[in-house]
This record gives sequence, structure tokens and C-alpha cells, in this order.
Amino acid sequence: MSRKPNQKQNMPSKKIQVDKQVKNPEAGMRLNKYIANSGICSRRDADIYIKAGSVRVNGEVVTEMGYKVKLTDEVKFDGRRINPEKKEYVLLNKPSGFYVTGSLEKNNRTVMDLIANASKSKLDPIGRLDTSTTGLLLFTNDGTMSKNLGSPKKLIRQIYHVELNRNLDQEDLESIRDNQVILEGQKVIVDDISYVEKQPKRQVGIELKSTKPHIVQKMFKKLGYEVVKLDRVVFGGLTKKDLPRGRFRHLSKQEVINLGML
Repeated sequence: MSRKPNQKQNMPSKKIQVDKQVKNPEAGMRLNKYIANSGICSRRDADIYIKAGSVRVNGEVVTEMGYKVKLTDEVKFDGRRINPEKKEYVLLNKPSGFYVTGSLEKNNRTVMDLIANASKSKLDPIGRLDTSTTGLLLFTNDGTMSKNLGSPKKLIRQIYHVELNRNLDQEDLESIRDNQVILEGQKVIVDDISYVEKQPKRQVGIELKSTKPHIVQKMFKKLGYEVVKLDRVVFGGLTKKDLPRGRFRHLSKQEVINLGML
């Protein structure tokens, strides 16, 4: 007598099918998760937008629930390309002696070594600080934010603690305050400058919005001084409070919102 085939044995289990999808990189990511990861909205709201036809994949409108996309696909939400990588913002209190960009051949120590454990994503610094300059340096994988804050045309409030090789004359301090220092045919616009309280007059605090390279060093050099130490203590409203030298922290949601409004 012939035995009936065991139907249960011949059917692959759902668990095995799911496991194969997880292990298969070609399986891709669900579109609603892709949108949620980009920071647009929650997965539930993403489903609503997908149904409404607000999402295009490789130029085609997709309204199918559960549709999967690959990381190489071009996904646009309301006409704007999005990235599924979670946006992160890390603030470092940079020590002296670390390059912002360095040569691997010379085994230079770079700021990337200091934030290596901050994120699994690739974070890039916004702007630069000289190797000897210390203080606040912001990193992010948010291309829009990086382009916005890194633009020379963007006036970002910055405060530096400067130590000079000799005391700053009152007359020179007033010249800087009155924007009388000329570099490359243009006045250096300074919002404020003052001696650091209870410190020798070779230590001053200076506030300005220019992001031009070496602007502080060049300004004092023009007046006959050498900058011995330069520490950025404020950047766009961010401060060094509770952030020791060489340490980093992630920005709060409100701090990110504030930066986006600059």
C-alpha cells in the first residue's frame, strides 16, 4: 500500500522563508521603514503617504504596501531625494594636536579617531579647525545641515578664547572692536571683543561670524601679535558646558532644531 506524501514535510515553513529574506541582501528594506529612517515621519504615517502617491522609486510612483527597496535605489518623497540613514549630530571638544584632515601615510592623529565610537554611520566635520586649535567641532551625516552651516556665506556665531604672545594694547583692542582691521581689502567684522576677566591682558575673548580660514590669526598678526592658543568655546549656540576636552556628545533634538533655524 502506497503511503500518502506528508504534506507538512513538503511545505517550507514560513520561518525558513523569513530567515532567507533577512540573510539575502537583495531582499531590500520595506519602503515605509526606509522613509521612517530618513526622518520624514513614522512608519504608520509613511504608509499613508505611500498610498497617496507621494513616493517615487527610481522615477516611478509606488503605492504598494510592503514594497521593498534596495539601498542603491533612488527614493524621492514629494520630489526630494531621501536617505534611509538616521541623521546624527555629534559635538566634539577637540584637543590640540589632532588633525581635522590628516595623512594616513604619516600616521597622523585625526579627530575621526576621537569620535570612532560615536556612531556606526560615517560622520563628517562641518568646517575645519587647525591642528593646534582646540574647541568645538560639529560632525554629522546630514548633508543638508553640513552644506548650510559650512557655507562661507552663512554667518554662524562663534566665540574664541585667544591667548596672545604679549598683552593686547587697549588701542588695538578698540581697533578690532571698531572693525578697523583690513585683510585682503576688506574689513574684518567683529561682533565683540574683550579682555578675559581676572586674566592677563594677553588673553581675550572675541565673537565673530566669519568662517574664513585663519581669520583670527591673520587679524592679530596684522596688528603685530602672534596667537599662542586658540579655543572655540561657542559655535552656533552650542557651548562646551559639561563637555571635557577630547570628549564628544550627541546633540539633543532641540539643539538640532535650533541649528536648522540658523
